[in-house]
Amino acid sequence: MATAISANKMELLAIADAVAREKSIDKGVVLEAMEEAIQRAARARYGSENDIRAKIDPKTGDMRLWRVVEVVELPEDLFKQISVVDAQSRKPGAVVGDFITDPLPPLDFGRIAAQSAKQVIVQKVRDAERDRQFEEFKDRVGEVITGVVKRVEFGHVVVDLGKAEGVIRRDQQIPRETLRVGDRVRAYIMSVRRENRGPQIFLSRAHPEFMKKLFAQEVPEIYDGVIEIKACARDPGSRAKIGVISNDGSIDPVGACVGMKGSRVQAVVQELQGEKIDIIPWSPDPATFIVNALQPAEVTKVVLDEEDRRIEVVVPDDQLSLAIGRRGQNVRLASQLTGWTIDILTEAEESERRQKEFKERSEMFINELDVDETLAQLLVAEGFTELEEVAFVEIDDLAGIEGLDEDVAQELQSRAQEALERRAEKAREERVALGVEDALAAIDGLTEPMLLVLGQAGIKTLDDLADLATDELIAKKDGILKDFGLSEEEGNRIIMAARAHWFEGEGEQG
Repeated sequence: MATAISANKMELLAIADAVAREKSIDKGVVLEAMEEAIQRAARARYGSENDIRAKIDPKTGDMRLWRVVEVVELPEDLFKQISVVDAQSRKPGAVVGDFITDPLPPLDFGRIAAQSAKQVIVQKVRDAERDRQFEEFKDRVGEVITGVVKRVEFGHVVVDLGKAEGVIRRDQQIPRETLRVGDRVRAYIMSVRRENRGPQIFLSRAHPEFMKKLFAQEVPEIYDGVIEIKACARDPGSRAKIGVISNDGSIDPVGACVGMKGSRVQAVVQELQGEKIDIIPWSPDPATFIVNALQPAEVTKVVLDEEDRRIEVVVPDDQLSLAIGRRGQNVRLASQLTGWTIDILTEAEESERRQKEFKERSEMFINELDVDETLAQLLVAEGFTELEEVAFVEIDDLAGIEGLDEDVAQELQSRAQEALERRAEKAREERVALGVEDALAAIDGLTEPMLLVLGQAGIKTLDDLADLATDELIAKKDGILKDFGLSEEEGNRIIMAARAHWFEGEGEQG
């Protein structure tokens, strides 16, 4: 009999060892699961109301089973509590808060109890395995991993990673790439999330970072940090652009990435199913970098708007289709790579637009300043675009224009100021007709043309203006006063001035 029990003990430990090894989890977790299963079976035998504990010795396999009761003044739960008087009769010196244990005989598992115990152990082991997988992969986000395609479900590819499974969702695959069961596949670990059904490992072959990692594997200088990939943009399976810079002046970053006879870049191209890769020298100067990014097209002129991160690029007429690329691919990738919005014009379009602007500004000066066409065109040619510029520029700047003297300059300034006053008066009349309060006009920084625009947008009282956020007032894209070039500081000041009346009474009350 003793031999049989001893064998069972050893068998218990051997099972725990085998499961722990197979699932790569701690043996202690398996023994805990077994203890919980035994406790559950014991409660089924002796009554689930009892607090029953089980312990397996990890060295010998000995199993102990006992019931625990707590010593209290007046027991409410007779299964788990005992009065002080009764406790002292069983254990002299027992006080409130002590626990008394009753050993129970070893359990002989019935078929149902054994089945229940097995379910508990399987569940516990599965939970531990999931935790182990999550812990193992959560710090590996950003790595490239190799696995074997296990199955394809609804276009999503499930990859066996050895001790876990990853999934390449359809939108993270390279278009037109066919992965079959059994294929070895490399992918980028995009994210690891803990979910009810276990850790979900999301992989990608379309992510720009995947391309960066592949280059790091092929180009030792990138791996060593001598060459840095500063930006990457991809149209997966079709075309990509990467911006590279060298931290060592003696090493050409583009040449190092291309490799001897293109060997290095070719290895990446093959892995990415023939994706064409443009390797571009990165520059801290946005204009230079954008011109490089639009290769192979030539650029003749650029105009930057740093505030909106927008750039206008002028190309020769015959280079337009090359700059835009098939279905806009070249300009789209260049825009993603640089982080700037790129507008492409041909030299003919730019010339036509310049002429149109020149004509419109000249006509405005002719009408507002009552001057002839020659003088109006001279002002535009010297860079004057608005009446305000003529009205408030230093008189010497006007008089210094070839063909003008100081008297003419002063006359022009005087006419410009009168024209602005006429505009303001007209705007004031329209603003009053719209019902915009004079209290708004008293706010420093709001001109009559601004008040007119506010009125047209339905902002007619101090409260209307006070309710706005600064962005709603001045945002470049859709702010009500977007055409007036107000800074954030000026916008904040106007809004706070409109809110001032909300707080007027508070100081007196305090």
